[in-house]
Amino acid sequence: MKYNELTRRYFENAPGAGVLVGPGIYRGAAGSRNQGTWVQFEVQVDLHARVTIVQVARFLALACPHVIAVSAWVTERAVGLEVKDQLPESVQSLRERFAVPVEKLGRLLIVEDAWIAAAYAAGAPRLGSAATGE
Repeated sequence: MKYNELTRRYFENAPGAGVLVGPGIYRGAAGSRNQGTWVQFEVQVDLHARVTIVQVARFLALACPHVIAVSAWVTERAVGLEVKDQLPESVQSLRERFAVPVEKLGRLLIVEDAWIAAAYAAGAPRLGSAATGE
């Protein structure tokens, strides 16, 4: 498989790969190691802040180079942002940015699910919860 320059760079360097220790760390995972794609995100937030901001983010993944590259990019882009139940960029935009073949779209949805799980663990409000009363 041919990878674009951005995918190669993020896969080879994998910034954000690893685990966090200390207070204010929340974790979420999705996928299945047995199925070949598993992703876990960890976010660290300030437990005393009024707004939950990502201070540090890390990931672990058992996945193809596209998923590892996208996961690394997400951890980089999320720092300084409010924890929300959505990725810093849409799945479609990530697919285009990293030239992920459409047949791998399901793998990017696993990345999204893992991020949402970590965001919920950190107390992020569900998207649209104010409007729906959830």
